[in-house]
Parts: sequence; structure tokens; C-alpha cells
Amino acid sequence: MPENTKQGMSFSAKVDRRKFIGAAATTAGMLLLKPELVRGTAANSTVRVALLGCGGRGTEDATNMIDTGGARVVALGDLFQDQLDKARDNFNKIQQAKNYAALDASQLFVGPHAFHEIAASKEVDAIVIATPPYYHPQHLEAAVAAGKHVYVEKPVAVDVHGALKVIEIGKRAQGKLSLDVGFQIRDCPPFVEMVKRIHGGALGKIICGESHYFAGYLDRPAWPDATPVERRLRNWVYDRALSGDIIVEQNIHVIDICNWVLKAHPLKASASGGRAGRPIDGDVFGNYDVLFHYPDGVDVTFSSTQFAKGWWEVTERFFGTKGTSQSPYTGPLGIWGDEPWQPEATPAKDAGQAFSATGKFTSNLEFADREKKKAFVESITSGNFHNQADKGAESALSCMMARTAAYTGREVSWEETLKSREAWDPKIDLNKLR
Repeated sequence: MPENTKQGMSFSAKVDRRKFIGAAATTAGMLLLKPELVRGTAANSTVRVALLGCGGRGTEDATNMIDTGGARVVALGDLFQDQLDKARDNFNKIQQAKNYAALDASQLFVGPHAFHEIAASKEVDAIVIATPPYYHPQHLEAAVAAGKHVYVEKPVAVDVHGALKVIEIGKRAQGKLSLDVGFQIRDCPPFVEMVKRIHGGALGKIICGESHYFAGYLDRPAWPDATPVERRLRNWVYDRALSGDIIVEQNIHVIDICNWVLKAHPLKASASGGRAGRPIDGDVFGNYDVLFHYPDGVDVTFSSTQFAKGWWEVTERFFGTKGTSQSPYTGPLGIWGDEPWQPEATPAKDAGQAFSATGKFTSNLEFADREKKKAFVESITSGNFHNQADKGAESALSCMMARTAAYTGREVSWEETLKSREAWDPKIDLNKLR
């Protein structure tokens, strides 16, 4: 049996063992808790966080850990000095209000080796990885090898090779470190309650579903003075090899929720898509249309855009024998049918489309980041370590399967995806950046 197939078959086994492993980690983890996390003073007893990748999303992640997780940002790393300087000023301002010292110059790392330097720092307990997704497996591996807890942004990888590598890295971290993936919706209170009710039978037998991520264009600076390679790195969302394309980089949130609701990954997918509607900005698609076939005969459609004007909407709907669920980012969320439910006092204002790029969520996702980052930090201080490598890889692979179906114009199966030797290469030498 091909090695990739063996790895892929481990999903169900690990899911079955998860409750046992989690319980064991709760006890064992207390003995593994680093002494520096219980040093006594308010400033020194916090979890010390490093941010690798100082763009908008990474800055938001790390800021949430300060505001709601009680963490402290002590180190920063980025390819570019201007990004590093901007983040330094931002965190110094935020943390000054908490009477924390300014960031030490020795903990500011710039250039292609910043990820190694942050991983080696003895001042760091946990690392937020928010670099271009192509580099996530490499940066995750370095962090785990150095014994750091990790919060890695989605997607965990851009290709099958990288996703399978993340599964292996997750095995090394199991029971020793927290490894969280940036699917904050899985911790968002109204979504958590809705999915709990669905799993409890509120929809009856789920027959089919539909989902979509209709977004506008992600406008980025032109960087006219940058070299072509630097421009690709700064505007990596336009670059297929660096981002994984829009279905893997942005749309993955919706597909992850579908996997969560159905407690499974899709078995096969057919899809189409293309760049029509986008300006000349790189090589990612501007739209996808997918038909996912899940176990038990459940078919789920998915559509996306990243060029739409005048419209923005993200949601999932599932139709069962007892009811229907709907879970939009903004708007009515709940279950309708024999066992109706809607969350109380959920904000319903229109958040606008811009927030999906930065992660500054309002409406139904208003508490998603707060709860996610709080849970990550608490997993470290309690010793009840998380390990979300499998689920992060599973959702990424689901998206890659659909991406391949769209690129090739044929149906692609889960088994074929796991056996794929797909390994992307952006052909960038970071050491040659000016």
C-alpha cells in the first residue's frame, strides 16, 4: 500500500482516540508545564507569544491573544523590515497599557531565517504562524522541533505533500504541545451550539446541503518599487503556489464547517472554475463551483467568488428530514423545523465584506476569535494540550481535491488525492531577496 494511503487512513483512528489522548494530556500536561509560565509576577506569568508573519491576519491573531487570552507578545519575525517595524510599534502601544516592557530588539527577527531564530529563542513559549501558506509546513516543523506551542493559520499547507507532512508533525506534538489551526469558527458560540444540536439529531437524517463564499476582490498595494519576487511574496493571496488558490486559502473556512457538521470529509468531488472577472493580478481563480459527495449519500454544493461587486455572503445550509440549518457569517443563524433554535442576542448588523480579509469579525462571528485564542492560551497554561493537525490537514485536503477537479475537469476521489505526489514549488530563493 502506498505510504500516502496509509497516512490518510489514520484519520478515523486518531479521531476515535482523541478523547482518550485529551484526558491523558490533561494529567500529564501539568507535569510538562514550563516553569516560566508560573513565575509569579503578572507580566512574567503570561504565555510568551512570538508572531511569525506580521501582516494583517497575524497581527489580529496575536492581538487577540493579548486581549482575550492574557498572553504577551515578546518576539516578532517577518521577511520585510517595514512589516516588522509596523508590528513592533503596534504591539508596544497595546502592551504599554498593560505595563509590559517594550519589545526587546534582540527578539526582532527579519529575513528568510527569522523562523529558525524565533523557534530557537528561549524567550518564547508559543508561536503564531501567519506567513504565506506555502511555508506553513516548514515553519510548523521548526516550531514543534524546538518545543514551542503553535497556532498556525489556515491552510496548513498548499499541496498534498505539505498536508501529509503536517499530519506527521502533529504526531510528534501529540500530548506534548498545543498545535492549533486557525479555524476560529469551531470555537464561535452560536456555531458550536448549532452543530451540537445537529449532531444531537435536530435535523434528523441530513439529505443534502449547499454552501458558498461570495466575496469581493482582495485589493492589495501595487508595490511599484518592489522586485517581481518581492511583489509575489507581499501579495501572496494572488499567487497560486504561495496561497493554494482561493478555495484552499479563503474558501476553506466553509468547507471545514461542512466537514464539522457532517463529521466526515468528502469522498469525491467534481468542480469547475476560472479567472474570469479578475484583473491581471497573478494566477489564482476568481470563482469555483463544486459538488462534494460525502458519506451516506449526502451531496453538498459549494460556490465561491473573489471578484464580486455589490454583494458579499458566506453561509452553509443543511437540509434534513426534521429541519433545516443555516449558518451565515452575518444574518439569521439557527435551525428551523421540528426542533427550532436560534441564539439569543446574536448581533445581526451587516459586517460588510472587508472584514473577511482581516478577520475583524462582527455579527455571528463576533466572539469567534476571542474564544479561539482564549482556548489556545488556556490549553497551554492548563496542560490540556490541543492537537488540530489532523483536522487542519483534512479540510485542506478536501479543498485540494476540489481544486484538482476544477483544474482537470474531471471527478477526483479522496483516495486519489491522498496518493497524489503533488508538491508545489513557487521557485523563489528567499536568500536572494534584496
